Amino acid sequence: MKNYLLNVFFIFLLIAFPVSSHAGLQLEGAFIQGGLLHGHINQGSRLYSGERQLKISPNGDFILGFGRDAALQQALIEVAPDGTSHRHKIELKKREYDIQKINGIKKRMMSPNEDDLRRISQEAGLVATARKQNSARMNFMESFIWPVTGRISGVYGSQRVLNGEPRRPHFGIDIAAPTGTSVKAPAGGVVTLAHQGMFFSGATLIIDHGHGLSSSFLHLSEILVKEGEQVSQGQTIAAVGATGRVTGPHLDWRINWFDQRLDPALLVPAMPQKSISK
Repeated sequence: MKNYLLNVFFIFLLIAFPVSSHAGLQLEGAFIQGGLLHGHINQGSRLYSGERQLKISPNGDFILGFGRDAALQQALIEVAPDGTSHRHKIELKKREYDIQKINGIKKRMMSPNEDDLRRISQEAGLVATARKQNSARMNFMESFIWPVTGRISGVYGSQRVLNGEPRRPHFGIDIAAPTGTSVKAPAGGVVTLAHQGMFFSGATLIIDHGHGLSSSFLHLSEILVKEGEQVSQGQTIAAVGATGRVTGPHLDWRINWFDQRLDPALLVPAMPQKSISK
């Protein structure tokens, strides 16, 4: 995974600098597929990304995220207090993704039966509801930390081939660690989902950081917080496990901006070298 870590580092060098596309609007962050932008705009203005009106804090702060295969040409529509509008162009950089081959997945996990499919559909609905939160929380402004440190065993955007069959891309970052390793909140927020055992993701936890940004933690062995509970950055919230569809213990950490799946590695500093096995 050294190449992946180096790529993330160079991404920051290239794109993690503030820009201003129009008087009164400022954007900074990762201008790339899978990236998150932080913005600031004059009070009283409204912003739209497609059909979505962005939540703007009383101080004018907002965020905007782009998925794995987002179009490279994006736009924000600003509507000023006097009703005039302006289109702000955003250009993203294209990414290349890894192909990963994983064998040893149980047959039932590869070909769920009808009961499993009903269960999977119900669980997907629970996750979708948790990720629709558009709270006024401002925890997304915190400098995110790694929830677990260790060897990165799976990367965002990679295409997985399970038991020889191509599957949908991986939308999180996998961190290998022994079962029972503490999982800490990468930023503060409120627990919107604490499920003890989903078909694919096992014990699953979702935390809302505000303005549509959420963290998901998959394959846990234990969840230590409850739905509706507020958590602070660095608080122990769960333990690493090997539940759901896995071949070994690890944490699958995911970041969403509503339905847009982002790259968690773009929100944190480099993994501490002492945690990376060569």
